[in-house]
Amino acid sequence: MKAVVVAETGGVEVLKMQTVADPVAAAKDVIIKVDSCGVCYHDIVTRNGTLKAGVKMPLILGHEISGTVADVGRDVHDFKVGDRVTTVQRYHICGSCSYCRTGRETVCSDLKFLGDYGMVGGYAEYVAVEDDNVAIVPDNVPLDKASIVACTVGTIFNAMRDVGNIRVGETVLITGAGGGLGMHAVQLARHQGARVIAQTTSPGKADRLRELGAHEVVVHERSEDFSKQVRALTNGRGVDVAIDNVGNLLFQPIRRSIGISGRWILIGQLNGDFVPFNPAQLFLKNISMLSVTSTTRNQLRQCLELVSSGAIEPIVTEHMSLSEVRRAHELVEAGAVSGRIVLHPAA
Repeated sequence: MKAVVVAETGGVEVLKMQTVADPVAAAKDVIIKVDSCGVCYHDIVTRNGTLKAGVKMPLILGHEISGTVADVGRDVHDFKVGDRVTTVQRYHICGSCSYCRTGRETVCSDLKFLGDYGMVGGYAEYVAVEDDNVAIVPDNVPLDKASIVACTVGTIFNAMRDVGNIRVGETVLITGAGGGLGMHAVQLARHQGARVIAQTTSPGKADRLRELGAHEVVVHERSEDFSKQVRALTNGRGVDVAIDNVGNLLFQPIRRSIGISGRWILIGQLNGDFVPFNPAQLFLKNISMLSVTSTTRNQLRQCLELVSSGAIEPIVTEHMSLSEVRRAHELVEAGAVSGRIVLHPAA
């Protein structure tokens, strides 16, 4: 099969099209003929070496996968050849540790992340994913949109409902709102009954964010402290919840934007830098710092239902063939994409 292989970290030049062996189904494997694979910023930080934990080279990137089942292993009973499926962000969990047994498989001690650990990723014509990490796509959901549901919708769903416990009437700040996670965070926060403040450095994205449900949009220059705008919009009180899709680049303005007893939910980190701060700046305001990594299969199924019902719209803005992968990475790394770019390996 054709696949994009990364053998060393670096710029887009390390993304190389190669012919590699087709995957063969082990006992629990579902072999997926890849229709669509979203390009996430996680792929960028894996490729350029910022992310090191859990990475094993050489590798095939891509964890936002959908397609049709081409084969199944002997112990697979819930999927059959021809099923339309999508995946969570992992291809393996142990299924028996205390985390897996309590619905927290996103932190399984033995998990293998799609696109990070070896030659198992969606930038290829076929991929093998264990059945614990696969879900059926509803008939009315296109495969290109289904591919990005686990990452862009499911991660936010996890953050807002199961970790952040956002309640009706609370005010939520969403950073990086014009990106792949942010546009879906706006929709989900509005769906949960929150007042939504979206932050972006792209004036051209403001109207789209309002269309998706943002009550207010804060537009500012890069490196500018936007917390005064957020404070003004909340009568000086600050927000109840911050959904942080950016990380240390916006650390101080986010901190200043959060009100008393606010929850700060960490999802994204775009570089490998550290940020200094005084812990008193958090505990004197009783601010809780929380975090989310990926999506459970149960959460993915629930998010697919939200998409199928029309409550949430997965935002796919560009479609590219696998041969255009370098251009896709350049656009994502430059922050020039609203929503998601989706690659089509079979094209």
